[in-house]
Amino acid sequence: MKGATRITVSTFGIVAGLAGIEHGLGEIWQGNVAPDGVVFESWAGSELFEILAGEPAMSIVPNLLVTGILAILVSAAFLVWVTRFVHTRLGGPVLIGLSVILLLVGGGFGPPVLGLILGLAATRIGAPFTWSREHVPAGVRRVAGRLWPWLYAASLIAWLSLLPGTILVNHFVALRDPYLMAMVLPPVAFASLALAILTAFARDMRRRDESVAG
Repeated sequence: MKGATRITVSTFGIVAGLAGIEHGLGEIWQGNVAPDGVVFESWAGSELFEILAGEPAMSIVPNLLVTGILAILVSAAFLVWVTRFVHTRLGGPVLIGLSVILLLVGGGFGPPVLGLILGLAATRIGAPFTWSREHVPAGVRRVAGRLWPWLYAASLIAWLSLLPGTILVNHFVALRDPYLMAMVLPPVAFASLALAILTAFARDMRRRDESVAG
C-alpha cells in the first residue's frame, strides 16, 4: 500500500506536470517565433489567461515553438517519474532535476517550484524520521497524521481552484476584481501543500509504528 507521502507527492506532481504541458501548449500556439526575452508570457495575447498575466515563463531556447515542444516533453517525463518511480532511491533527486530543466524550457514558474518542493518531500519517502521521533511528542504526531486526509483534500481543491478554476470562474462569471483571486490563491495553495506534506510525514510515521508494534 502506498504511504501518505508518496500519494501526496504523486498527486501534486500530476498537477505540476499537467500545468507544465499547458505552458508548452501556449508557447506552441504562438508559433515559430522568438520570445521577447528570456522571460515571456506563455499565453501572450490570450484573453483567457490574462487574469494570470499570460502565465509567465522563461527559456534558454530562443524559439517559442521549440520551447513549447521541450516543455511538453519534460513535463511528460516528469509525469511518468512522479507516478511510477518517485518512491525509489533516486526519486527525489531526479524530480528536482526535472523541475530545474522544466524551469529552463518554458514550463512556467509555478510548476517547477511545485516540483522542487515535491522533490524534497520525495527524499523522505520511507525515511525513519529519527529526529521527529525524538523531538515531536507522539500525541502531536498522532493528531497530525489524522489531519492528513483533510489537508490533502483542501490543498488539492486550492490548486485546482487556482488552475483551471481561476480562469474558468473569471471567464463565465466575470469577477469584479479578478486579480484578487489570482493573488490570494497561490499563497493558500502553497501553504496548504506544506501542511499536507508535514501531516503526510506524521501519517507515515504512525503507520510504521503500528506495523512494528503489530
